[in-house]
Amino acid sequence: MTHAIQFSGLLPRLRNFTRGQSGFAAVEFAMILPFMLTCYIGGVEIGDGVAIDRKVAITTHSVADLATRYNLPLQNSDIAGILGASASIIAPYAPAPLTVTVSEVVVDPKGNATIAWSDALNGSAHAIGSSVTLPGTLGAATGTAQYYIMGEVQYAYTPALGYVMTGTLNLSNQIFMSPRESACISRVGVYGCP
Repeated sequence: MTHAIQFSGLLPRLRNFTRGQSGFAAVEFAMILPFMLTCYIGGVEIGDGVAIDRKVAITTHSVADLATRYNLPLQNSDIAGILGASASIIAPYAPAPLTVTVSEVVVDPKGNATIAWSDALNGSAHAIGSSVTLPGTLGAATGTAQYYIMGEVQYAYTPALGYVMTGTLNLSNQIFMSPRESACISRVGVYGCP
């Protein structure tokens, strides 16, 4: 019985609310809607950007890690497999704006770092012999040659809607890893380890 009384009292109150407000709720909603849409769409665009940036970092680590695991000279098919894996890693995002470069960096006993070999997907490989700036103490002179695999990934992220974020955002990552199975990784027809 109390539910029937409460329900019967609710309908007149709703009728009074709609009559008494004279369209204020509709006006307020119309004023707030653009702000709500901006927040929602902006959140989606920024969320996609953050997710793709994370995928770029994972792709960079993965392609460099794959290259460090070889102890035999890398063949063209090996490099094609390593670079091709990046499309699977970046999924579900489109691989077309993805540029991947895998290179071996040789640090001479004096600490000078240069490119020994380099291969790229959707971009240009580094010139053999070009100098490389290594982070921190990675390229410090040790009296012996050191070898590193350098993985680099760039992704040109263009928001699907472009409502909040406009233009293209270039996401990139770089990593240096030591070879795991040998001191140096040869590249058939390009570089042979000493």
